Amino acid sequence: MSVAPMRLVNLDYAASTPLRPEAIEAMRAYDISEIAGANPNSLHSLGRRAAQALDAARRDIARSLGTGVRPAEVVFTNGGTEADALALFGIAESARSRDHRRTRVITSAIEHEAILDNLAQLKRRGFTVDILKPGTHGIIEPGTLDAAMGDDVALVSIMFANNETGAVQPVGELAQIAHSHGAYFHTDAIQGYLHAPIDVSVLRVDALSLAGHKVGASVASGALYLRRGVPFEPLIRGGGQEAGRRAGTQDVRSALVARTLSPRLDEDHARVLSLSGRLYERLLESPRIHATLPDLVHTDRLPGIVSILVDGCESEELILQLDVR
Repeated sequence: MSVAPMRLVNLDYAASTPLRPEAIEAMRAYDISEIAGANPNSLHSLGRRAAQALDAARRDIARSLGTGVRPAEVVFTNGGTEADALALFGIAESARSRDHRRTRVITSAIEHEAILDNLAQLKRRGFTVDILKPGTHGIIEPGTLDAAMGDDVALVSIMFANNETGAVQPVGELAQIAHSHGAYFHTDAIQGYLHAPIDVSVLRVDALSLAGHKVGASVASGALYLRRGVPFEPLIRGGGQEAGRRAGTQDVRSALVARTLSPRLDEDHARVLSLSGRLYERLLESPRIHATLPDLVHTDRLPGIVSILVDGCESEELILQLDVR
């Protein structure tokens, strides 16, 4: 009697998602089009058509970020990590140039490495860095940030939602606190983009990072929302692309995929929240398994992330054991 092969199921969508069928089709259509490989910064007709396609994708991303977002406020990048670095260094350096007292950056201990691994470089550039710790519910409390603020803060960078626990941060309140002290506010929304409602006019952030591969688009595609009027010192020069904020020929192919990312937030959010709730219930039947967020019912969290700890088992060991089985 033959035994059916075991089917491997990828549950690691928090790290990266497979390409959506619409994204694959959009890239195929580009590959056989006349503008395939055309430089959107060229003056000839193919270049102008490529630029028009790029602008259309920029408009779509702007609309996905809420009402009133201008396409010119969207800067294409080579992924979310670059978007985070551009915001971190570009805004902090420019804020300090405008006001030499602004030599401090505040972030949190729950940030992605795309932020945390750049802090040493910030210090080498002469900034002081404060790292805030979350409360028991996995969020940075507004009072904690307010107590750390001062007239020397150039930038506050707190993520929109944590990539391990799924806890959604009170970004709107945190941004308001930063602004009340004259500082700018950036949020890494890479994990939450198109998985939870995001409207920058409500959040009132000055900058926001996103990445395509978290939502079914291609790897090495991303963008930075940079509110008009926010001081910014570009890290990459050498061509003047993206209105001088990020040099380098844009990837029209990846940008066009953005046009396929039509979110169904209300439908998907409720459906996935129900699934994750059921999974939590089953998992927590074991006395050895505990939710890392203590109050799942009242905690604002991304529905697609189920975060647990297992007594007597390190996370790396658990991942390897699950992979084997």
